[in-house]
Amino acid sequence: MIKKVFSMLFLCSALSLNIFGQNYSIVIKGGHVIDPKNNINEPMDIAIRDGKIALVAKNIDPEGAAQVVDAKGMYVTPGLIDIHVHVYNGPNMDQQYMNGPNPVPPDGFTFRVGVTTVVDAGCAGWRTFPAFKRQTIDASQTRVLAFLNIVGEGMRGGPFEQNQKDMDPKVTADFALKNSKDIVGIKLAHYNGHDWNPVKLTEEAGKLSNMPIMVDLGGANPALSLDTLFMQVFRPGDIFTHCFGQLGKSRDCIIDAEAGKVKPFTLEARKRGIMFDVGYGGISFAYSQAIPAVKNGFYPDAISTDLHIGSMNGAMKDMITTMNKFLAMGMNLQSVINASTWKPAQIIKREELGHLSVGSEADVAILNMRSGKFGLFDYTGYKLETDKKLECEMTIRAGRIVYDLNGIANPIFVTRRRYN
Repeated sequence: MIKKVFSMLFLCSALSLNIFGQNYSIVIKGGHVIDPKNNINEPMDIAIRDGKIALVAKNIDPEGAAQVVDAKGMYVTPGLIDIHVHVYNGPNMDQQYMNGPNPVPPDGFTFRVGVTTVVDAGCAGWRTFPAFKRQTIDASQTRVLAFLNIVGEGMRGGPFEQNQKDMDPKVTADFALKNSKDIVGIKLAHYNGHDWNPVKLTEEAGKLSNMPIMVDLGGANPALSLDTLFMQVFRPGDIFTHCFGQLGKSRDCIIDAEAGKVKPFTLEARKRGIMFDVGYGGISFAYSQAIPAVKNGFYPDAISTDLHIGSMNGAMKDMITTMNKFLAMGMNLQSVINASTWKPAQIIKREELGHLSVGSEADVAILNMRSGKFGLFDYTGYKLETDKKLECEMTIRAGRIVYDLNGIANPIFVTRRRYN
């Protein structure tokens, strides 16, 4: 009897230690893993347990796994990170991007394109952030981080975004530090005019909080000098968004489009450590800037969408389409994945994200390369044609399948659990 009791105890202990089986929640089989942080670019299997990456290796035994995913012929990458979106959607029709109609609820537009983490680009300032946290950050399955607007009201539109009296660097920095779990930087957006003071106030908030700033210069004629911004205002690690925008005389450009060359100050800025973010948007990306940049080997540090109702229904579409445009322009696949995963994680100082290291949270995108005839156009109507494009087959967030396009998981089931 005593032997039987000890035998049963040993069996229970053995099972709990997985001696008789791996007990993985998910095993992804046969995919081509691209993980830039860990220099992986080859066929590998991935095992997930308790919401974490448990193993990355050749030929993992799927026996005992709750689900097995057949990823043969597909690419397996870290969950995509979009560091420029607008997701503070709300009912106030006169407030534009702050609790208004232009942003979108994240979960409906992230998982279907492999995105597991987004960074809201300044919709909320310190006055309006608490409501944004309650109704979007805490209510979303997508991991939502944020740049805090230097304007206390945030991106409310009109005169609110031009109000320098509401740009308080100390209050903004203090609030960002107290909410650093959710806030990764400071944002200046849409300020119009020739006054450098708003940029300097934003930079001061960045210094006080030890966080990067992201700057979207508004219109001015003549345009504010990017040479001055990069070389006299920005610190290494600060982010210039909409980097491939071309909007006539109202904004300076990083590329000499007529000569097809990267401007010398742009190259110097990269050497200084300035970060260049796509921030595609509605009219903030033009092939006239991007094609010469890619041809000259000047790749963006971060591929991002500037997701909102205008951009997603215009030329931008979504994260995958934006990535496909850079592939079509000649950027290699590993660089595209890097600029959509690991590099953005480094830019926002969240290096626990953007990779498939053992022990990291299991955010995974599985992408198929589809063959056909496709057109990829910008807001000016210029179109590139390509015979291949990435599309998302599956997204895994914190170890749970949250999107499965063609039922490649066996067995298939839907989880309703939320992750914060």
